[in-house]
Amino acid sequence: MEQVFFFYFAFVIAAASVLVVAVRNPIYSALALLIMFFHVAGLYVTLHAEFLAAVQIIVYAGAILVLYLFVVMLLNLRQDDRYHRQWPMAAAVGVTLVIEAVILTAMKGWTTPVVATGTETTVGGISNSEAIGDVLYSTYLFPFEVASLILLVAMIGAIMLAKKDIGGDAPQL
Repeated sequence: MEQVFFFYFAFVIAAASVLVVAVRNPIYSALALLIMFFHVAGLYVTLHAEFLAAVQIIVYAGAILVLYLFVVMLLNLRQDDRYHRQWPMAAAVGVTLVIEAVILTAMKGWTTPVVATGTETTVGGISNSEAIGDVLYSTYLFPFEVASLILLVAMIGAIMLAKKDIGGDAPQL
């Protein structure tokens, strides 16, 4: 039964990913991205990684997608004909990825993965969320804060660029 769910999620993720790139309207592209984010969260649930599924929904489907839609609305994107020149390269990359997937599928039985026993949901008596939080807020606290500052600077930069492009005066910081 797990394989049925996996193949369902994998098929929808692949189809939605193609739609994100293929659809011309950026709003429809964002909706396809939202569908893909929710199905990736479903895959995390099938892997018993509930914390990652929740983070996937909150961070990606919530914050990142809203930021993407905000920038799309702010920039007021129009139809563009320069994408017609990219189809040969996109087809070549797609064929390469399919060939790699076939090769990896054929090599599946060559090695056996080593799986530690007793690591399904708890390690050392603590849950997934506690282990991730402990590592994130102790060992990786500085990179976590730097990543948040980089995202803040990127958002301010996008707003400044959009303000100049619209024709209004950019606010002085």
